[in-house]
Amino acid sequence: MARKTPTFPGPQSARAAVLAVLLSNSDQTGAEPLQGRVSLAAIVKALKRKYHWPIEASSFPANSGDGRATWATVYSLPPDVIAAALANGGADWLASRRSARRAG
Repeated sequence: MARKTPTFPGPQSARAAVLAVLLSNSDQTGAEPLQGRVSLAAIVKALKRKYHWPIEASSFPANSGDGRATWATVYSLPPDVIAAALANGGADWLASRRSARRAG
């Protein structure tokens, strides 16, 4: 099966907020763009399945604020995917996202 080219979601969506962080190669906490509406895992799943982004996940044991043991997951895009995306319309998409956020 041929690998599909990733596409960009609408600039004002929660999916766009998460993808923008992944393309910037910054840490994603899930708090700010999501605001409790939907889980980060659900957005990542949509970005992978619907938009064809090869998002990688790594999970590790962590402690919650109240001391319980839990698992944390970090999502990322491979550096070559980020470079290709930015060179093929991603920089313009990020600029349109910033413009849409200022106008909205």
